[in-house]
Amino acid sequence: MDDDPQALDFESLLARPGPVIVPGAFDALSARVAARAGAKAIYMTGFGVAGTAYGVPDIGLVGAAEMVERTRVLAAASAPVPLIADGDNGHGGPLNTARLTAAYEKAGAQCIQLEDQVSPKRCGHMDGKEVVALGDAAQRIRAAAGARSSTAFKIMARTDARATHDMDEALRRGEAFLKAGADILFIEAPRDERELALVARTFEGVPLVVNLVEDGKTPMLSPKELGELGYKIVLYPISALLAVARRLEGVYAALLHARTTGERVSFTEYNEIVGLPEYLVLATALKDDTCPD
Repeated sequence: MDDDPQALDFESLLARPGPVIVPGAFDALSARVAARAGAKAIYMTGFGVAGTAYGVPDIGLVGAAEMVERTRVLAAASAPVPLIADGDNGHGGPLNTARLTAAYEKAGAQCIQLEDQVSPKRCGHMDGKEVVALGDAAQRIRAAAGARSSTAFKIMARTDARATHDMDEALRRGEAFLKAGADILFIEAPRDERELALVARTFEGVPLVVNLVEDGKTPMLSPKELGELGYKIVLYPISALLAVARRLEGVYAALLHARTTGERVSFTEYNEIVGLPEYLVLATALKDDTCPD
């Protein structure tokens, strides 16, 4: 566990100096493990939710209601560590985006990420993406900012225009999103260190996200290097997911060939991860409270 006696809320975390490493989680178990490992904030990856909860690729097949429910589950599992939740493209126009934002806030997330892709969307590091017109994209961000009940709930605005247009268009959209009410800016998939530095210079003083995807389009610089450039959130959305998928392949192959499965947590350790000792204490306390004098 981390040394900090108490987790900071997301707004306080953004105010602290230096970059924040944010790992991705895809279900309640991964969120709990990330929190126990000392994560200061956790990211609910839509890519991971689509694959692990529904067994489908991240191409817009999971609906808004399903994502709200996943947000509620992960926020509870990671608490008090703040959860950033992937809101995809808002699942529609400005009204849909506003409704989704309010639902995510109510579900316990402390930040929603919204992108400017068309429907159906694609993972940010896949080819063949399309984005909506700049005005439509800015309307989504404006709607989200207006729908939250508190400014402590943050709006992370992402543009995929680097892939569909060029870096100039991506920067233009970043400016528009900030004017529309975004708190955090996410220019998806800069392709080299020069582009990373350009984004940081253009939006100096703005909390910036860099998305580090294994086998993706952005160079995997260290958090220290990215912090020196000016990035606040160093996001590793699917690192754990890819590792777990490989491990699952190995475990099931071993079982089916009557071999040992290798490294694992113990039965007792697993129960500690999911909070069994705390639940047993609570159950005992509730039982004692109901006993007659």
